[in-house]
Amino acid sequence: MSDYLQVDVGHTLGELSLRVSCALSAPWTVLFGPSGAGKTSLLRVIGGLTRPDRGRVVLHGRTLADTEKGAWVPPGQRAIGFVTQRPTLFPHINVTANVSFGLSGLDRRSCKERVGEMLELFHVGQLAKRMPGDLSGGEKQRVALARALAPGPRLLLLDEPFTGMDADLKVSILQQLTKWLTEREVPALYVSHDVAEAFQTAADVVVIDHGQIQAHGPAREVLASRREQLLRQLGEGTE
Repeated sequence: MSDYLQVDVGHTLGELSLRVSCALSAPWTVLFGPSGAGKTSLLRVIGGLTRPDRGRVVLHGRTLADTEKGAWVPPGQRAIGFVTQRPTLFPHINVTANVSFGLSGLDRRSCKERVGEMLELFHVGQLAKRMPGDLSGGEKQRVALARALAPGPRLLLLDEPFTGMDADLKVSILQQLTKWLTEREVPALYVSHDVAEAFQTAADVVVIDHGQIQAHGPAREVLASRREQLLRQLGEGTE
């Protein structure tokens, strides 16, 4: 896959000075870094939720932001799905209506089929008529994932989306999500603190700290030391 995303931006938010220049080409890219390093800020710039002070963002050859030329594409027109740690479902409509919210361009039959596919993918079909206020945290997160994929985004941004899920369900959904994205050639940029997830998805890794990229490459290279440390810790725990 050639570069699908080019980012060259600078943005200051409080004490954080984000200075990122990179081109992404891997189907699955994991953002690693300590809390406050700038991971979420970078996703927000790419998704259009934050206007950068300077720079440009280009997705699949389409300029989404260019401060020098005054170009700006609003978030809802970027064809980007975005799921955060805290799912923001519409509280006054049920699960089915939440997932179908961005499908105004489809006829009723196609919309029903798409929603059904998404609910099945994330194991929430039995919750179709439930209201968000009646869902657990993990259930809300799965519905948020279904809603993000339903319109067929050209890029999926994930900010630690598996919060509140048990380990087995998390592994199952991650496998199905990866398969779905791969089949449709939709790349994902994923914030995670789990080294195992990076290896599981055969991801590229971008390590960011103090608002700047420290390393970028295949997980087996960039996270080798972290993986060895994790394996040592697991070994010590079984002694």
